[in-house]
Amino acid sequence: MNKKYSDVEKYERKLGNVMKRIGADRYDYDHGRKFAYIEFLYHGRGYRFESTTEELQERGINLNYGSDVFSMLVLDLECIARMMEHGTYDIESGEIKGLKQLGAGVQIPECFKVLHFDRIPDDVSEVEKQFRRLAKVAHPDAGGSESEFVVLQEARKAAIEYMEERES
Repeated sequence: MNKKYSDVEKYERKLGNVMKRIGADRYDYDHGRKFAYIEFLYHGRGYRFESTTEELQERGINLNYGSDVFSMLVLDLECIARMMEHGTYDIESGEIKGLKQLGAGVQIPECFKVLHFDRIPDDVSEVEKQFRRLAKVAHPDAGGSESEFVVLQEARKAAIEYMEERES
């Protein structure tokens, strides 16, 4: 059973820097044989970040020592600090800006796939722009085939109808 992270003192120093970056008013930590936690006060609210070797092993992370768990928690908090510095993460609300959940059952209609979209475009102008780009290759005068161009035209028509129905 080897340690993954050496020199726990290095991570204790790093924690001090991370807490400054986060803007914590104060912090405390501990690690035992099989656990670790970091508590801190941020804008008057207390937070506790904790884990155990057993909990991590259940998630497929093979750490055997509490000091390794502590080191991993420090590295995770460092990522959180970076996200806060970038304005991506708000620790008080838990919001990650720009991260949107896509519906599990959202299917992209075939017409958009034919036009090489991996999502439903925001407006008809995107459909038109993509159609023109693809038509330059698919048109018979440009070396494409008549059938290929017809499929592209039908996909454009269906995509525009879909977008117009969605708007009404």
